[in-house]
Amino acid sequence: MYRIKSQIDTTSEVFQNNKKQYEALLNEFRSRIVNTVNGAPKKAVEKHVQRGKLLARDRINLLVDSGTPFLELSTLAAYGSYENQFPSAGIVTGIGVIHGKETIIIANDATVKGGTYIKETIRKHVRAQEIAMENHLPCVYMVDSGGVFLPEQSKVFPDRFDFGRFFYNQARMSAAGIPQISIVMGSCTAGGAYVPAMSDETIIVREQGTIFIGGPPLVKAATGEEVTAEELGGADVHTSISGTADHFADDDQHAISICRNIFETLEIGHKQHLNQIEIEEPFYSVEELYGIAPIDLKKSVDSREIIARIVDGSRFQEFKARYAPTIVTGFAHIMGFPVGIIANNGVLFSETALKGAHFVELCTSRKIPLIFLQNITGFIVGKEYEHKGIARDGAKFVHAVANANVPKFTVVFGGSFGAGNYAMAGRAYDPTLLLMWPNSKISVMGGEQAADVLIQVKKEQLQAQGAEMSQTDMDSLRKSILEKYEYEGSAYFSTSRLWDDGIIDPADTRKVLAMGIAMSLNKKWDETKYGIFRM
Repeated sequence: MYRIKSQIDTTSEVFQNNKKQYEALLNEFRSRIVNTVNGAPKKAVEKHVQRGKLLARDRINLLVDSGTPFLELSTLAAYGSYENQFPSAGIVTGIGVIHGKETIIIANDATVKGGTYIKETIRKHVRAQEIAMENHLPCVYMVDSGGVFLPEQSKVFPDRFDFGRFFYNQARMSAAGIPQISIVMGSCTAGGAYVPAMSDETIIVREQGTIFIGGPPLVKAATGEEVTAEELGGADVHTSISGTADHFADDDQHAISICRNIFETLEIGHKQHLNQIEIEEPFYSVEELYGIAPIDLKKSVDSREIIARIVDGSRFQEFKARYAPTIVTGFAHIMGFPVGIIANNGVLFSETALKGAHFVELCTSRKIPLIFLQNITGFIVGKEYEHKGIARDGAKFVHAVANANVPKFTVVFGGSFGAGNYAMAGRAYDPTLLLMWPNSKISVMGGEQAADVLIQVKKEQLQAQGAEMSQTDMDSLRKSILEKYEYEGSAYFSTSRLWDDGIIDPADTRKVLAMGIAMSLNKKWDETKYGIFRM
């Protein structure tokens, strides 16, 4: 493969100014992460620790293999909502390695409203299980939750992907032979009691963990019986009487040790084979991405410059380099793993869509993971292009991406607008992971375009009534639309609602993608079958 020859002058004023602005964005991002991770009320944290319990992230750090990374997902879930009273939506999820096995970990944070579930907590829990199912990963539940957050019960209880989906997923995972281990480290009540009850093996901590369908207050209200939580469903009860739990632990550390011991007995299934090569750092510094990443999305960025700072040795075998230049396609390696990369270099034309669909077919036939690097305004519009069949050709690209049965990883490094989001493996197309950079934006179209469209619609409505729209009204409407799109299109708005799997530092992109690829190898990939491509 040939090394990409960068055209960026890293000493230029343009590069240095962009880097300075980006580092300011990055400092804001890091500050928000720190504030979120440490966002639980001080009194709740103190009370939790005084009980001899470890904090959620400390529990995870003890569980995973020493010296290995934990890829936390959706750290900023629920950010900016509920007056930020639910940092990380009260749950920590992510991918870690236990005795060499990539594992999904779901840990309740009891310092955040007692570990109760709001709608974002539900989505985060379910999303983690989906990743486990898709990639055939063992799953560890570190249970310490009061169940549903009752004031929000209508938003978390009855629907298809609400609280009950946890147990549906557990049943499906069990049937698929995916190991599930529960560590009950605190409260586990009502429907939540099914989490340990449906796991392969369950560990419960003495005088901390409890499991019951109805707690003492409900028991008294329903039957008049007075009973303590420990008498009703403590560790002694469930390991010696009911048999609901299998292992009795003295404390959090002991429970985690037991869980790690269990992992030594887990069988490693048949893995997908990839021809890996020796890892090589990019020829160009990954930190140069700060001077390249688009802050002003109206300014174009050659996506090859992004690729050069992500892939091994900055080497890239470009496919159809001279054809349909508004999309860049080609083969490379990331941390030794072979990948196919599709990156935006402008608006999507018919030729662009055909090139993209062709490349997806190559990757699926060769069993090579796909990386989508999004910075897309959408498909070209206009009479000429409609007559040439832009919708028909765009559909081929969308069709190919939707049916591609190789892992798909999407990184939004700029804008993600309109149907371009779909063709480039947006959330609706089930990418294995979807990640965003702090500068990125996502919405049905850019704010400027939305303002122009809505003003034109309003003017036509008024003209039909024999009235006109004043310049003042147009300016006011434009301002309100731009502000709305700026707010709702931000990466923080997206990640708060779990439209992605998290915001990442651009310099970490190759490492995160490598972890995702390693995770995806735990399951054999199905053959890709396509339907009808309209010709």
